[in-house]
Amino acid sequence: MRPLLTVALLLTLTAAAPDERALAPLAFEQVAPAGTKMPRFKVDAAWPNMPGDMLLGQVSGVAVAPDDSVWVVHRPHSLTATDTGLAQNPPIAVCCKPAPPVVHFGSDGRYLGGWGGPDSAPSVDGVNQWPASLHGIFVDQAGTVWFGGNGKDDHVVLNYRADGTFVRAFGQRGKTGGNDATDQLGNPSDVNHSDGMVLISDGYVNRRVIGYEARTNGYKGRWGAYARPPIAPTRQGAFDQSHAVDPSKIADPKAQTFADIVHCVVPTRDGHVYVCDRNNNRAQLFRRGKDGGLTFVRDLVIAGETGGTHTVTDIAFSPDPDQTYLYVADMMNGRIWILLRKTHEVLGAIGRVGRQAGQFTWLHSIDTDSDGNIYATEVNTGRRIQKLVFTGIQ
Repeated sequence: MRPLLTVALLLTLTAAAPDERALAPLAFEQVAPAGTKMPRFKVDAAWPNMPGDMLLGQVSGVAVAPDDSVWVVHRPHSLTATDTGLAQNPPIAVCCKPAPPVVHFGSDGRYLGGWGGPDSAPSVDGVNQWPASLHGIFVDQAGTVWFGGNGKDDHVVLNYRADGTFVRAFGQRGKTGGNDATDQLGNPSDVNHSDGMVLISDGYVNRRVIGYEARTNGYKGRWGAYARPPIAPTRQGAFDQSHAVDPSKIADPKAQTFADIVHCVVPTRDGHVYVCDRNNNRAQLFRRGKDGGLTFVRDLVIAGETGGTHTVTDIAFSPDPDQTYLYVADMMNGRIWILLRKTHEVLGAIGRVGRQAGQFTWLHSIDTDSDGNIYATEVNTGRRIQKLVFTGIQ
């Protein structure tokens, strides 16, 4: 019998070639009248090409870089000893070990490497700043990587170079000051760095969007629902996943405040920003002023009566200059809605709840590349990323 480590090495060497694709259909529902054209997709069941001895946990964020490579953050702590037998001391199985917390793929699915963990993060007042549970990721035009966390005491957004070198942080682990604080965060869920601003959806303890001037890191403003001052109560205690399925959390798409998971902040090319108000089953659209301020434009309600984990977990766009199509990730219904962005007319939806290729369990984050492909991640027991290949407008 071969030693376990020898078998693991053979698994690594025999991983599938990165250019092999296995396109399969996925569920599709047309909402718009017959004959309406919209983007169509198939799922590449062979993507990504993970090393043969590595495994992803809950994949809580995906971002496509300017070079069309794909970055994800995942949660190694969501894997159990039966998942990671190779990483035990001594090994108890031929596979697997957790991938690094921040993972980089080529657009063809090749594993390009990874990094992260407490050793890569600074300490402030003796407290290491690495999040306990990573959440959200963004890659800016300079290729630097941003992410936050929604675990206990994760009140910080971190910024790194692509090689894993720490650059800067906003907020500080273990310190949160509520919605009025200008230098502290409360479980930030998402971040964007563009047009001279760092925008953060602050997110699982607080209920707001907060902005900083990117060059100086100086505070610029904070906004609640309808661009009003953020007055909603903050979460008491640490967030855990049981809160995501709390039956007492009933969506109110007309609520005057954000619900208790503000889940994404996604600017457009034409000066607008979408914010995911997940537990109210809506996004809110804002206009972005020259001074960085936000002005409310409209509510966008998706499947407004949905319960459970609710809807509107993330938003992405088609890559054409006008960003003609809007994609909305719906966690509870396990689908991605396709909308005409100019009017917000719902055209159709792709995907369904399930565990097979093109199906979703706890659909969490999405992004698109320059070819129009969609990348979609899953948390809880989903624990994967899928590539939905754009096949044309039909």
